Amino acid sequence: MKIPDIIIAVDGYSSTGKSSLAKKIARKFDFLYLDSGALYRGVTLFAQEERLISRLGKVSDALREALSGLDLHFDAEGRLCMGPRCIEQQIRTMEVSAQVSPVAAVPYVREWVDEKLHEFGRRGRIVMDGRDIGTAVFPNAELKIFMTASEQVRAQRRYDELVAKGETPLLEEVVQNLRERDYIDSHRETAPLRRATDAFELDNSDMTFEEELAWVQGLIQGKFGIL
Repeated sequence: MKIPDIIIAVDGYSSTGKSSLAKKIARKFDFLYLDSGALYRGVTLFAQEERLISRLGKVSDALREALSGLDLHFDAEGRLCMGPRCIEQQIRTMEVSAQVSPVAAVPYVREWVDEKLHEFGRRGRIVMDGRDIGTAVFPNAELKIFMTASEQVRAQRRYDELVAKGETPLLEEVVQNLRERDYIDSHRETAPLRRATDAFELDNSDMTFEEELAWVQGLIQGKFGIL
């Protein structure tokens, strides 16, 4: 199925499978996939390594100037790199997860990431996932999807992901982390997490990846009149 050179925005809560679905869409329809959340995680890891986040989670104002020299980019395989170093594994740890929402809530951090995303977006034919892609980054995206799932399902997904990476989290800690991130993401002053008025909601609590992709394909066919 050939679809137009559009921008597809995939937003939603953490651990709803936004990245997994966006990657499948990109492979299926030959789109460029961009993970906006990875950029926020990259900034968070950078701030941690540079000791720009206090033990209480306060972000130092020095991060604003430090960002000017930060080189975050995606390699040919879609992995996030900091300069010559691939940091894809480091940004997925619980340590980064615990502080990414406060960092992402800082207005100048969001401006820096948005500028990066707009650079990528000029190429067209991209699918991008995050928490404000359809509302703030690309409000004119031709197709917007907002993903959600039950808290229990999301927590179990995140727990399984961490265990698969060799970590030993407690499920209760994962649940608490999700709740904290949901609250911060939904109540931050700049670009809070919300469903765009023209976004299609996808609750994938009881869906397989194949069912999700079929749902998206049907959505695209209906919206753009593709047989």
